[in-house]
Amino acid sequence: MAYPDNLLSRGESVVLHKHPHWKVLILPTVAFVVFIGGGFALAAILRNWSHHGIAWIAIAVVAVIGLILLTLVPFIRWRTEHFVITNFHVFFRTGILHRREHQIPLGHIQNMETSVPFWGRLLGYGSLIVESAADQPLEFENVASLAKVQSTLNQLIMDDRNRYNVGSDGVPNAAPRGRSDQPDQTYPPQQ
Repeated sequence: MAYPDNLLSRGESVVLHKHPHWKVLILPTVAFVVFIGGGFALAAILRNWSHHGIAWIAIAVVAVIGLILLTLVPFIRWRTEHFVITNFHVFFRTGILHRREHQIPLGHIQNMETSVPFWGRLLGYGSLIVESAADQPLEFENVASLAKVQSTLNQLIMDDRNRYNVGSDGVPNAAPRGRSDQPDQTYPPQQ
């Protein structure tokens, strides 16, 4: 499912779009195998029982409810959770029935912090904590390819500050671009 283009402003384009790391689908996959395999095994064991028709219906009902709650819902939740970086904003959107969304302009990001557990180092995921000028820190968990996300976000923040000629402290520089005492800098440098 692509991130909706109608949420982007004019001239804004998606640079990076991620769902949570695939490790969040391990338990739903195990649940799927257990419910399918266990249901068929239990049905085979009870086939010689005198009320096997009722038992099979009960097994099917429990298996369907279990598959919906423990497999289908987590998969849909994974699919509908978006971590999107554009050339102007960082978006986080989650929710199936009740949607929650955060939007942080790149120019308002003050600090980024990463947290990578032991398994995250092995499987390639971690948490990204973004502090903005106005809000409390937001933590994005289970971000896949965290180093790539962080470097892309750093580059976009620097591009945004260069575009608006804003210093690292968030204050506009005193000398606007185009003054004769400063060389005109283009980004990236052209050869």
